[in-house]
Amino acid sequence: MKRLDAIPQMQATARQWHREGLRIGLVPTMGYLHDGHVSLIRAALERSDRVIVSLFVNPTQFAPGEDLASYPRDLERDARLCEAEGAHILFCPTADDMYPPGYSTWVVEEKLGRHLCGARREGHFRGVTTVVAKLFNACLPDLAVFGQKDAQQARVIQRMSRDLNFPIEILVAPIIRETDGLAMSSRNIYLSSDERIRALAINRGLDQAEAAFRAGERHAEALCRIVREQIVEAGGIVDYVECRDHESLETIDFIDRESLLAVAARFGKARLLDNRILR
Repeated sequence: MKRLDAIPQMQATARQWHREGLRIGLVPTMGYLHDGHVSLIRAALERSDRVIVSLFVNPTQFAPGEDLASYPRDLERDARLCEAEGAHILFCPTADDMYPPGYSTWVVEEKLGRHLCGARREGHFRGVTTVVAKLFNACLPDLAVFGQKDAQQARVIQRMSRDLNFPIEILVAPIIRETDGLAMSSRNIYLSSDERIRALAINRGLDQAEAAFRAGERHAEALCRIVREQIVEAGGIVDYVECRDHESLETIDFIDRESLLAVAARFGKARLLDNRILR
């Protein structure tokens, strides 16, 4: 595995691979990799001849006061994991290369990103779409893999790619969970042992809501209430629990189409995301 930092070098490598007729897969990450990321790398390897894992803690998707400075980092560990999984390149651009002095160009998706996390994290999705567009231009992939845990992010990137005619297949891979059901996240490291146990209320609430849905409950508020009650009872702070049309992310009151039951909740310093697709 090679480690590349310079964007022109990354582009030159990708162009050479394309000349050789090779299919390129990209797994964009902010590092501090876990088994959820490993599943994305493996999905890319199954569908590509060459796989790039990008590692960049993107400052433009953090709002003021968020955890940019404290976001967990361990580059050498991440590099060993990527090499062990068979990735071909670990691409680690610097913030100065990605956002040079005088940088003033942004990519903005104006519909799907307004809701949920976008309504609560000012500028977040502007940062996400901009950095992903830049990574697409640097790595020139045929395939990019994202995780279902960040369901809104995946939908926003799918829309951006469609609207801007990126010739890239966007694959959304399933959520990977710890053995007790907690969705894997780099931010899980913020949880104390007590908070870690209490955070299981998120998945427990989603399980109960999904069971109610399977039993015939179709009112969105009733399902959301089940999840909220579990989180509050466990001492968590609900950021949102909402039912949305899975395609448009518009609010729905009655579930008569494929829907997303999305959760953001805080336990201690950790803001955790999870979701269920209700079909």
